[in-house]
Amino acid sequence: MSVQERLTDALYGAGWGTVKKLPEPVAVRLGRTIADVAWKQRGKGVLRLESNYARVVPDAGPERLAELSRAGMRSYLRYWMESFRLPAWSPERIADSFGPKDLHHLTEGMAAGKGVILALPHLANWDLAGAWVTTKLGIPFTTVAERLKPETLYDRFVAYREGLGMEVLPHSGGSAFGTLARRLRDGGLVCLVADRDLSASGVEVSFFGHAARMPAGPALLAQHTGARLLPVTLWYDGPVMQGRVHPPVGVPASGTRAERTSVMTQALADAFATGIAEHPEDWHMLQRLWTGDLDPAHAPEHDREGTA
Repeated sequence: MSVQERLTDALYGAGWGTVKKLPEPVAVRLGRTIADVAWKQRGKGVLRLESNYARVVPDAGPERLAELSRAGMRSYLRYWMESFRLPAWSPERIADSFGPKDLHHLTEGMAAGKGVILALPHLANWDLAGAWVTTKLGIPFTTVAERLKPETLYDRFVAYREGLGMEVLPHSGGSAFGTLARRLRDGGLVCLVADRDLSASGVEVSFFGHAARMPAGPALLAQHTGARLLPVTLWYDGPVMQGRVHPPVGVPASGTRAERTSVMTQALADAFATGIAEHPEDWHMLQRLWTGDLDPAHAPEHDREGTA
């Protein structure tokens, strides 16, 4: 393990071990302070976030984009402060911290017995939403996690999410899809963060008017298993996180598997875009997403500074 990897693991370990013990006002102030310091330093993550917001809010000038990126970093650090503290929250606190709308799409899907897939973008705190599902609704679910380096950090994330009642599968390795399909065929729930492709098999979609690639997994799982596919968007509203379960994404009646997958993934992207456009500051996308940004030579002029 390199020195950088050991440092990263130690910092996350300190977060879960120390931040959850702080009085809540102190943790809130700490998160905001870290966010503001990072924002003022204008590192590549902040520049990337600002560049992504420029696509989401294309008429925003430099001042508006700076305001958005500052609010975005504060929202991002709120996510981390909450996540570090979630293992110490009572079931009552978790239940009172999230207010989803149109939940009937989920409960009706579960009652049908064919399984449900919830697909989310990186909005607000998806871990809190998951904890709410396992705690308030009493519904266990299966998800996947990106393999991180060092391996000990990945193990920390798995242990953290398993402690919240989730079954966590590694994103790599090839066996996750089959396990997810089995869970769905048994009438279970699968939750996937699905606005950024981590493989070479992503589906091209139009996202805020520009080409991007998103994972095919949610659409393929729905086709293979007959499970209901539901987009979900989240946002912060004062001390409580809000959410919306969008109507089901249906499987097209005709077309090849690739064509059906493309149509369904585009429908997910459109639902994600609706939620992100309404609450852009809660979209924590500090990485390259759009196809044009993955190749710096084809990135827009405003984006090139942040592509180091």
